[in-house]
Amino acid sequence: MSTRRNRALVTLLAAVLLAPFTFTTTAEDAAAAAPNLIGKDLTGWKLRNEKASLWKVAGDVKMDPANNKELLPTGQPAETPILVNDLKEKQHGCDLITEKQFGDCELHVELLVPKGSNSGVYLMGRYEIQVLDSFSKGKDHKPTKGDLGGIYNTQDPIAENYAPKPPGEWQTLDVIFQAPKFNATGAKTTNAKFLSVKLNGKEIHKDVEAPKPTGSEISAKEAPTGPIMLQGDHGPVAFRNLRVKETTK
Repeated sequence: MSTRRNRALVTLLAAVLLAPFTFTTTAEDAAAAAPNLIGKDLTGWKLRNEKASLWKVAGDVKMDPANNKELLPTGQPAETPILVNDLKEKQHGCDLITEKQFGDCELHVELLVPKGSNSGVYLMGRYEIQVLDSFSKGKDHKPTKGDLGGIYNTQDPIAENYAPKPPGEWQTLDVIFQAPKFNATGAKTTNAKFLSVKLNGKEIHKDVEAPKPTGSEISAKEAPTGPIMLQGDHGPVAFRNLRVKETTK
């Protein structure tokens, strides 16, 4: 090899080695890097009905071994605080709502429900992803819009990707959400849209429009932004690592 060609090869290798590397991240990674909305108390949250609230922050939680329809929260909040709606049988609680408003966003949350329990995660306080113990319905159960991960009153999960975990186990939801859009006069031009929803790492929704609020919303009037709401009036549930990355330009 000639000296000139040798120098050219060395120059090329040096350029490759010294060039900055570009790493791509998934939507889950992006949301997981956002601030955790669950702290060591309820700062940053407001209650839909203060008198009915049984929300608390704990260090640990498990399904109550004495009653598998209830949760057993224990300990003081630790490095990863756990938000628990500590309803007991026949009790009715209230919804919990972030003070902060969001539009287009990526959301990551981990959740745990006891046997038979029912809750929900609302984008903008209006568009619900159902939270339910759907595992107990059996492995041959075809998921509906009322099951875990269903877009309530709107869209069934993709059945072939559907893998809910047993009650008492932590599960994950990862969501890419597009808020509705409005023109200068306030008329809606684009529906809210779930670009992607993953349950336990598997995509169960893709490009699903929500033409209107899905039920039990904070307001039937749609808006450019809104809070995250956790449903708390149906059953016990625990959440941790609730992270929302705003993606609105």
